Amino acid sequence: MIQKPSIPKGTRDFSPEETAKRNYLFNTIREVYHLFGFRQIETPAMEHLSTLTGKYGEEGDRLLFRILNSGDCFAGITDEELQERNPVRFAAKACEKGLRYDLTVPFARFVVQHRNELTFPFKRYQIQPVWRADRPQQGRYREFYQCDGDIVGSDSLLNEAELIQIMDEVFRRLGIRVCIRINSRKILTGIAEIIGEAERIADITVAIDKLDKIGAENVNAELRGKGLSETAIARLQPLIGLTGSAREKLAALTGLLSSSAAGRKGIEETGCILDRVERLSLTATLELDLTLARGLSYYTGAIFEVKAQDVEIGSIAGGGRYDNLTGVFGVDGLSGVGVSFGADRIYDVLNRLNLYPENAQQTTQLLFVNFGDREEAWLLPLAARTRAAGIRTEIYPEAVRMKKQMSFADAKKIPFVAIAGETEMAAGVLLLKDMASGRQTQLTPDELIEFLREKSEKEQRGI
Repeated sequence: MIQKPSIPKGTRDFSPEETAKRNYLFNTIREVYHLFGFRQIETPAMEHLSTLTGKYGEEGDRLLFRILNSGDCFAGITDEELQERNPVRFAAKACEKGLRYDLTVPFARFVVQHRNELTFPFKRYQIQPVWRADRPQQGRYREFYQCDGDIVGSDSLLNEAELIQIMDEVFRRLGIRVCIRINSRKILTGIAEIIGEAERIADITVAIDKLDKIGAENVNAELRGKGLSETAIARLQPLIGLTGSAREKLAALTGLLSSSAAGRKGIEETGCILDRVERLSLTATLELDLTLARGLSYYTGAIFEVKAQDVEIGSIAGGGRYDNLTGVFGVDGLSGVGVSFGADRIYDVLNRLNLYPENAQQTTQLLFVNFGDREEAWLLPLAARTRAAGIRTEIYPEAVRMKKQMSFADAKKIPFVAIAGETEMAAGVLLLKDMASGRQTQLTPDELIEFLREKSEKEQRGI
């Protein structure tokens, strides 16, 4: 029995229509990055595991897809080690490479490897797939695209303000109402110090980052399970429960975290970012969220996360400052800050809200009906002219019944069909049929090109 073909869980196929919609998303993000002076790079799908491991915390390391060594992957592994059936120990010897988990660590490796060729501050963007051995669920995939933008080689907080602008502009263009949440890892460090649990900063941030998903009781239960005292948990509650505007929260924190140098620095930096952002007219809502922690361990300063306001889904963009990321590759002193757009989740939001413009599909605009060899020979140079004019054009490849060719145009949502038989060719004209209205107009080739070009320009301007 032939097995029915399928794809791995957590991955997806995309039809031509879906791919066109995704390209609209990618192109929107790409255009905004270009506006801010970012340049595109690409890195390999696989990296050495030595590049990837230890950069994402214990949980991230578990989610790395490892690639078996080519050839004899059992070389160097004893029978005793095989009988142990220890997957971690086996992978350490049988796998030297892995699929990239994100785009930030490969970017850090790229910067270190090519630092003598780059001009700093270096602004890069990257639109490529990443892989995580996660449990598939709604809005969470094992293969998904990230659209990252990073600025490396500058400590200026203007960079954070620009990334907030970039996030705002992307979602404004896409028509998605969002809330941009900001926080600071230094403020979180200050909170951990104030409650007397500085050494448990990782446990605290992982737990409180789940507050909006699992609620305060479950967060506190998780903290108890990590060994935090009831006193520390009680001290934590008013800190993460602060309400009011971003400025009001910072004012309250100024007193609460006064004895923490890290906390004071985080408050100062966050205030400086707000100073810059408040001079702008953002479309998005901006919120200081003291429970926002971001799970990745390499953030050291400001952190961001974007949530859609009209769809229940996880974060659709996020990022932050990572002062010491390149240090793990032997280059200190290169500060970086970046943002990552979760393309697959944004794609889901666009689909649910049906926010695509009419011209997002980029379908064929004109189909020439094929009546036979003579007509085909007459149409070939004309099709070359329409394509040269920027009109997306097809000639039906076979001289079949007119009804079948019209059905083809309907199925592909081609808006115009041009018909040229013996009479039309002799007169040097075509019949142009508007598939929506059914109206037919007789036009010369020049008139046809001018008509379709003007119509395309109006659609692009939204007229």
